[in-house]
Amino acid sequence: MTPPSAAGGGGAGDTLTGGPARPTKPKPKRGPKRGPRTPVRAGAPLPLLVPALIGLAFLVLPLVALLLRAPWSSMPELLTSAEVWQALRLSLVCATAATALSLVVGVPLAWLLARVEFPGRGLVRALVTLPLVLPPVVGGVALLMALGRNGVVGRWLDDWFGVTLPFTTAGVVVAEAFVAMPFLVIAVEGTLRAADPRYEEAATTLGASRFTAFRRVTLPLVAPGIAAGAVLAWARALGEFGATITFAGNFPGRTQTMPLSVYLALQSDPEAAIALSLVLLAVSVAVLAGLRDRWMTSA
Repeated sequence: MTPPSAAGGGGAGDTLTGGPARPTKPKPKRGPKRGPRTPVRAGAPLPLLVPALIGLAFLVLPLVALLLRAPWSSMPELLTSAEVWQALRLSLVCATAATALSLVVGVPLAWLLARVEFPGRGLVRALVTLPLVLPPVVGGVALLMALGRNGVVGRWLDDWFGVTLPFTTAGVVVAEAFVAMPFLVIAVEGTLRAADPRYEEAATTLGASRFTAFRRVTLPLVAPGIAAGAVLAWARALGEFGATITFAGNFPGRTQTMPLSVYLALQSDPEAAIALSLVLLAVSVAVLAGLRDRWMTSA
């Protein structure tokens, strides 16, 4: 009897098992070993490099000039004056109050835009983001027409509750919240859209109400987005000028914030204006540095 190996021409494994011969596959040829990949560094073409450098200089040069012209020797004296501390304290209090107001009404608004389908949602989103592109002075005029003593809503606030918002500290908070809230809404809405809604659905199927699911599940998920939006809103409120001076006026100790103090000091004391500008610049840099990691992660 002819052995299976001789008849079928199979290998040793096929002879032992008695099965059919298995064709052997040729081993693929391996090329030369490659090292770790390194990014390709190509030189920037001159038609792109020149305008890029011009744009960089255009954005950086004013800030550098501000630092070079700063009166560093008299800076402690300028920043410790009573007027500066009064304006700084009012700015911090009003910006914080405007951010708190934005959180109370802005987070539910962002949830509505991100989670609820309703007719005209695109139009509502456009109206919410309108203060981002609206000139601040126009925003201040609009606030006067709405909440002024003779405004659409302001007359009822004055007649029924005796509340007058224009040219008061509360008016500063309202003006700053008007221009700063869109930053919070956009940040929170983006975070809500990125979060998985199935966690909320699972909570509701286990018996939790929609509000309980929002409070116990959704808020912890979007807390980083809320924090980032709150910081952006606070920084925007701190630097608000146009809507504040139009709606709240410029009264020292009551409505005069840091940007308004810079504007007035520039006319009489340029060194004081530079010192106040450096304070606002330092706050802006701190905000950008704190949010840099979040922006890079999102990108």
